[in-house]
Amino acid sequence: MPKENETAKRTPDTLEVNYGLNPDLVHFVRDALKEGDSNRTRGLITDLHPADIADLINQISKEEREILIGIIRDTFSPEVLVELEPEVREEIMDLLGTQDSAKAVAELESDEAIEVIEHLDHEEQKEILEALPDTEQRAMLQEGLTYSEDAAGRLMNTEFVAIPQDWNVGQTIDHLREKQELPDDFYQIFVVDKKNVPVASIMVSRVIRSKREVPIKDIMDSDVRAIPAFMDQEEVSYMFQKYGLAAAPVVDESGQIVGTISVDDIVHVIEEEAEEDMMRLGGVSGNDLYKSFLMTTRHRLPWLCMNLITTMADAIVISQFTSVISQIVTLAVLMPIVANMGGVAGTQAMTVTVRALATKELTDTNAVRNIMREVLSCFLSGLALALVVGVGSYYIYGNMAMSAVFAATMAITLSIGGLAGAMIPMILHRMGTDPAVTSSVFLTTLTDVTAFLTLLGLSVAFLIP
Repeated sequence: MPKENETAKRTPDTLEVNYGLNPDLVHFVRDALKEGDSNRTRGLITDLHPADIADLINQISKEEREILIGIIRDTFSPEVLVELEPEVREEIMDLLGTQDSAKAVAELESDEAIEVIEHLDHEEQKEILEALPDTEQRAMLQEGLTYSEDAAGRLMNTEFVAIPQDWNVGQTIDHLREKQELPDDFYQIFVVDKKNVPVASIMVSRVIRSKREVPIKDIMDSDVRAIPAFMDQEEVSYMFQKYGLAAAPVVDESGQIVGTISVDDIVHVIEEEAEEDMMRLGGVSGNDLYKSFLMTTRHRLPWLCMNLITTMADAIVISQFTSVISQIVTLAVLMPIVANMGGVAGTQAMTVTVRALATKELTDTNAVRNIMREVLSCFLSGLALALVVGVGSYYIYGNMAMSAVFAATMAITLSIGGLAGAMIPMILHRMGTDPAVTSSVFLTTLTDVTAFLTLLGLSVAFLIP
């Protein structure tokens, strides 16, 4: 037991952080791999959590991964596969081989097993499934893979506890003790009717606290929200957040329970969806860090080509005013300023709108209010900035008319940017297109064209004799 004065010295700054992968450890492991010291390598990673081992494997080179897997193959934890990036996971499974990969998959729960094999190509999936010793597990995973990639059926765990509604607490406890195939961790027991349709749920803690003779009907919660197996995982995460669910039953087309989804699965989905939306706004993939430069280029090039095509609209607008620009060279300095400010204002409105659509906070009932708020906000910002740039440009160039044109353009461009940023995602969403993917392309083009047309048009009207 620590002494009193020793305990008093322990502050947040001196406490050891016991989570996350220490960067120094990565260097030590890489040195041990380079020296071919197997015993030292094992000693360095023996006490690491599977998530930290996966982080280590993600960070080291392909050649180092091959050496590391050769060293730890006999003690390799299946949980490591779950935590790996998909591209790295496929590489590690190739190193493990079909038999060892199948052995690892067999030790995982159904939802984790599907996550591990779903990104493999069809032939590799088939080989691993055929190598599974348990035919029941094989059939279960094959059925799970029939659901679309983002469906609840891919997320669900097919190991769950369901009991009849006419049981009592004693029968339930005896069932839990005698049943051999139980989930590793579960918090809720689902109550089903004679047709295996979920009608209620009970927290395990409530079962433990109740007397054996108490009927299940007296302690069950009838407010159960079943999730269709084909429901999109983003919709599932919305349900969990809105209703504060810890777990929910997954049902097939006939309403019968086929699995469960717990909140830990949803945490992963929320993180994945947020990352996906953020990356899509930039036209990149979340896993580009682990892909080859050729694969990364192939994914980014179409997006760049699309931007090139839309940028031609800017060039066409500018080409119509070359004579104006040649007479007032200062316009060439001011054009990128107003275009950039309009784009920033539009991006702010677009980001808020895309997020609100994703979380279902933005609906038909408040759409107009959202548009008006963004437009008014950008308009007021535009007026404030118009005053600043008007005074600034007059101080620099000494031309009152040009300063007024510049200020008016700033106010108009920011207002149009706010309107476009709010409306474009909503229009794309209504058309069934993911607004996170294509909104930025249309927004950038629209704000740039608006800025150039307004500035050059007003210049023709008020600055050219």
